[in-house]
Amino acid sequence: MARRLSLTVERFPIAGAFTISRGSRTEIAVVVARIEDGGHVGLGECVPYPRYGESVESVSALIEAQTDALASGLDRAALARLMPAGAARNALDCALLDLEAKQSGRRAWDILGLPAPSPVTTAYTLSLGTPESMGEAARKAAARPLLKVKLGGDGDPERIAAVRAGAPDAKLIVDANEAWRPGNVEANLAACLAAGVALIEQPLPAGEDDLLAEIPHPVPVCADESLHDRAGLDALAGRYDAINIKLDKTGGLTEAVLLASEARARGLTVMVGCMLGTSLGMAPATLLTHHAAFVDLDGPLLLARDRAPPLRYDGSTMFPPEKDLWG
Repeated sequence: MARRLSLTVERFPIAGAFTISRGSRTEIAVVVARIEDGGHVGLGECVPYPRYGESVESVSALIEAQTDALASGLDRAALARLMPAGAARNALDCALLDLEAKQSGRRAWDILGLPAPSPVTTAYTLSLGTPESMGEAARKAAARPLLKVKLGGDGDPERIAAVRAGAPDAKLIVDANEAWRPGNVEANLAACLAAGVALIEQPLPAGEDDLLAEIPHPVPVCADESLHDRAGLDALAGRYDAINIKLDKTGGLTEAVLLASEARARGLTVMVGCMLGTSLGMAPATLLTHHAAFVDLDGPLLLARDRAPPLRYDGSTMFPPEKDLWG
């Protein structure tokens, strides 16, 4: 029997609101690809991201366009040649790998030749807000060992100081989501240094980050929006010290594994991150955590409701996926 593809669009409420420099939202929409073959079902979740020109409709159409190719035996290697990097390919890549694991009775990490994932500490994200609201959020999360702080540009030194005061013992990552500008980048970098920040994600807009090659980095700077897959690595030279690998950018785990290895060979620090998704979206990314100096896979922790079965979290400790979830 030929493999059959189907997809669903699912919505999950966020616990409160999630706010970054580009806006705020109270729910997420995810697209789940389902590939069935001989009684086995492989699943893959992706999050369409408007910043990259994606919508639920466009991603769903890209996935459905592969129906005949999948029925004819399309594999992950051919998928990477056929489709561009992005959310749609991620859903299919992860679904194919999940299917392969279920058909073979092997775990996905064994198929990929990777070590079995271990429990890891994930960052916990604090949304962008006023210094007062962010300081209060930091106090509530102060027991977590690693916090990721969303920033917005002007006024960020006050936000950073408020978060540090609220969580004096936590390691901090900050993420500007492209919101800084040449006029405030050095002051914001200095504020991060003063607060003992460990990593700064994407301070300047992608494509407008030449300045990073000209100024000191008192805190390491990490590319997020500026890097999707291996094809973008050359452009980072001299500008970035680290990269944030997200499966919805790389177009799946297959490319992400190669990207992580290549980045480390170039001396770049690796962070494994995520869009705001459910446990099904986080599970494949756990296979990359052995590469990572920083892990930011807290998507389910920020939702009011996760899917079942979920990943297991104990505070900020995230455990590998059970086989009934994925892989």
